[in-house]
Amino acid sequence: MDHSPQPGRYICVTSVHGIMTARSNATFRRILNQADLVTPDGMPVVWAMRSFGCSRQPRVYGPTLMLELCEQAARRRHRVFLYGARPGTLKALRRNLLAWFPELKIAGTYAPPFRQLTPEEDVQVTRRIRASEADLVFVGISTPKQEAWMSAHAATLPGVVMLGVGAAFDFHAGRVPQAPQWMQRNGLEWLYRLSMEPRRLWRRYLLHTPLFLPLWFMQLAGMLRDPHAFQPQRTADSE
Repeated sequence: MDHSPQPGRYICVTSVHGIMTARSNATFRRILNQADLVTPDGMPVVWAMRSFGCSRQPRVYGPTLMLELCEQAARRRHRVFLYGARPGTLKALRRNLLAWFPELKIAGTYAPPFRQLTPEEDVQVTRRIRASEADLVFVGISTPKQEAWMSAHAATLPGVVMLGVGAAFDFHAGRVPQAPQWMQRNGLEWLYRLSMEPRRLWRRYLLHTPLFLPLWFMQLAGMLRDPHAFQPQRTADSE
């Protein structure tokens, strides 16, 4: 019997930006397809899934999911590791998480540089995460980098669950405000985020993301039939 540890697992919380990136980038598309779980983050994706038959599909909002998992981790004594953001943001995030969940075991944190890690640095970070005995690694370095990182480290972090949460680190650290609930419910979070960080996000929201709508409607009308089209799988829960 094979008793070797299971490889790490990774979860992608995916927005319109992620879907459009996957459509144009074969490597990223493969990463999403090989993920253990992909959930819709953003109302346009939820609406699209519902239009294709997933009538009960809710939104899975990355920042909220992160807090829910932290609550469960604290209750079950699971250890978490925070990978991403800047040192100051990580410090504030750690402080806030421990204030909200006093029993939470934060096994470690790491703020990667704004460049690709050298092979030596990557080995050191991987060893650091393994030595921390973390059960859950939150990765907050934005799409598509965080998904690529999780995919690349699934084999070297056996038994670990990795979750890409994007801007959740900045939100929960208090560095960037979240959109009001009414804007989130009505699919307008992109407009709020664009107003907060126009220099960083204008290209994503004004050039890249708008292409999602015509592709969605074309597929809904049966005009788009290619292997790259957005096609969620229906399950018993969606009936």
